Amino acid sequence: MTDRSQFRWQDGERLLVFGRGAVDQAEQLLEEGYALVTTPRCLRAEPALAERAAAVHEVPAGQVDEIARELRSQVRGEQLVALGGGRVIDVAKALAAADPPRRVMAIPTTLSGAEMTAVHRHAAGVALDAPRARPAVVINDPALSASQPVAELAGSAANALGHAAEGPLTPLANPVARLAAVEAARQLARGLKSAEPDEAARDSLALGALLAGYVIGSTGYGLHHVVSQTLARFTAASHAQANAIMLPHSLRALAARSSGEFFGQLDEAVGGSVVGFAERLRDLTGTASLFDAGVTESELERCADEASARPELHLTPPAADATEIRVLYRAAH
Repeated sequence: MTDRSQFRWQDGERLLVFGRGAVDQAEQLLEEGYALVTTPRCLRAEPALAERAAAVHEVPAGQVDEIARELRSQVRGEQLVALGGGRVIDVAKALAAADPPRRVMAIPTTLSGAEMTAVHRHAAGVALDAPRARPAVVINDPALSASQPVAELAGSAANALGHAAEGPLTPLANPVARLAAVEAARQLARGLKSAEPDEAARDSLALGALLAGYVIGSTGYGLHHVVSQTLARFTAASHAQANAIMLPHSLRALAARSSGEFFGQLDEAVGGSVVGFAERLRDLTGTASLFDAGVTESELERCADEASARPELHLTPPAADATEIRVLYRAAH
């Protein structure tokens, strides 16, 4: 059987390197004068990347479009290296899209899957129809990508499971994405069998997130990510909290839009109920409801209106309307 704990995958113009110690290969793939986009926490984990960088740019908390606008005049060079979670990688993608041609190397430190897609908000001021950027090089080292404490890891895994469950239901679905989705769910479940995942379990989580990111990059996303992203943008709930809290509820809504066979495959992959697994991920985060995350009733109303206007809802037909979204939000509140 092929060893899946380490591999080098040339996917068209994109190179993916996966496995423990993979980050050590980054130096061979870096160009002189690259700009490093990261956070202080991530920089402490890999200080060597800063030593060769022409410049290091810190990504603060906030919204990707606003952060990218602020950094745009400061960032120079044709290669951007993003060391961090989804926000950091999305900022690098937005900077690359704003001023092409630029290449992004993504080194994830969470299970966000952002390194696998061309999905990101544009820097504020950039035309909405401008081409988006996908990382040309992905270095996924489980020692970094699955390094979070368990509560945060569970929230990040919920986001990945949402990718796996939602992608194969869009009109862009294909057999490869569906196979990858089922294996992603299997790896994610294997990784969080225990509340204290060991090194092998964290390797499974990293692989599951990479596969799930491949799925969403291939197929796009719909209902679950719309309702979760809207909460993260307009309320106090973090991206991970919103995904973990909403996932059990949005999975039921997605299952109702499925023939049943695919969700049966997901159930088998996780060794039980995929909804039950999502509930376990939510509970591991320590935040069981939107109320616990600080979301108010009035914010739910605004989020229902904002989410129902998102065109991505049509990628999980029939598109949810504001009434259905309110029901989902209230069930999670």
